[in-house]
Parts: sequence; C-alpha cells; structure tokens
Amino acid sequence: MTPETENILGSFVPIGLEEMDNVRLMDRIDTKYLFSANKVPDLLRLMTEDYRILEINGHRIFDYETIYLDTPDYLFYNQHMTGRIDRNKVRYRKYNSTGITYLEVKKKTKKNRTIKWRIKNILSDRICDEEAREFLEKHLPFTADILKPVISNKFRRITLVGANIRERITLDIDLSFSDTSGHKAVIPNVAIAELKSGDAAIKSPFSAIAKSLSIYPSGFSKYCTGTAILYDLPRKNSIKPTLLLINKIENESTRSLSA
Repeated sequence: MTPETENILGSFVPIGLEEMDNVRLMDRIDTKYLFSANKVPDLLRLMTEDYRILEINGHRIFDYETIYLDTPDYLFYNQHMTGRIDRNKVRYRKYNSTGITYLEVKKKTKKNRTIKWRIKNILSDRICDEEAREFLEKHLPFTADILKPVISNKFRRITLVGANIRERITLDIDLSFSDTSGHKAVIPNVAIAELKSGDAAIKSPFSAIAKSLSIYPSGFSKYCTGTAILYDLPRKNSIKPTLLLINKIENESTRSLSA
C-alpha cells in the first residue's frame, strides 16, 4: 500500500467492530465491481464524506485467508458456472485482525439476495468436526463428509460503512490463489469492490462515485475465478469475460510500470 493510500485511509472517520454489528447484513443484495488497483486512491478520496472506515487496534486494512470447500464433482463451482440462481458456497475464513476463523455458508437465492450463516470453527485434518458437520448439514442438502478443500486465497481488505445509510463497501486488493498442490496464481493489480445493502431501493453514494471513475458493476467470484485459473475444469467459458478483464488490467498495469 502506498503512502498516498495510507494518508487517505487516515482521513476517514473510524468505526469499531461493536458498531459494525448494526450493519452485519447477513441477508443482503451484493453488487461487485472489478477494476484496476491504480484507481483505489481516487475512489477512496471521493468516499471520505459519505463513509466511515473499520478500524481495529489502530489498523484500517486487514489480511484475510480463505479456504473453499466443494464436493468431489465440484457441485458449487458448477452451480455458479451454469448460472443456477439458487446456489451455495462453503468456506473457512480467517480474520487475521482478530485471529478468529469462521466456517461460513453463503447462499444466493432466487430473489438475487445473498444469505450468509457462520460459526466459529477451525479447519482440521478431518475437515469437519461434529459442530461443523451439524452446522453444514443444517444448511446443505447432503452429508458434510463429502466436502473437501479445493482452493485457498489471500487478500487485503478495507471495509467502509455508510455514514447515513445502512450499507457496507469492501475493497479487496493483493489477491492470490493456491490449489491443494501448492500451485499459485497472483493478480496484484486487480481490485474488487463489493457493495452490500439490505435494500435494493437504497440509492448508494458509492454507485455514483464508482461511475464517475468509469468503474462499473461486474460479476466476480473469488472461488470460481481461482478455481478456473488453477484447475482444468469444464465451463471456463462462463467466466471468460472476467478472465479477459483481469488479463487486460494486469497487462495495462505492467505496461504503465515499464513506461
């Protein structure tokens, strides 16, 4: 992170974890944006009046680690790639700022809402302990024992909360992926923003700010993108536009650095 970005982060009014409980938005509408990380400083600068920033122990940007689980036939991956509206994802996510790991189930509903359930749990050699198994089988239509790790990813996140409306914005940078054999893929010049709102009718300041910088909504799944990059699986064409956009951003960033 550049000194410029650090200075901009320091200009936001902070919000603590306890206050964040009011905007957990475990049942919400998600809108994602994929763009060059070079635009992050300008984006943040325009957001300072309308958003507060999550601060924990004096830090305003945080490291995340995620391990995604799927079935042997990649059910969750295929649900997404075939455009199934009612689909799931399962992951272990470690929040390095607090040291807490959650086991999470995310469900995209037919009404285009994202619902998330989670419990504190740590991935073990058995994948699922008894508590994890009960939790997963409460939300999935099959036994949890068939799930296996597929990919892991790491990224850094900035979390912003609407000062006047109930919404959250997350900005993720420095993404990397690893498969179970240790092969890695890194996309350091790509940023992902996600607007999380409880009501589609809310007019978000972020939408107008992003548009002013030519940043537009773009479907993106960390799990499916990482899996498509690292594994030779069918249906990659379903996210070919996303992969082409990533390559374009990375190539343009490389050219600008070498110019």
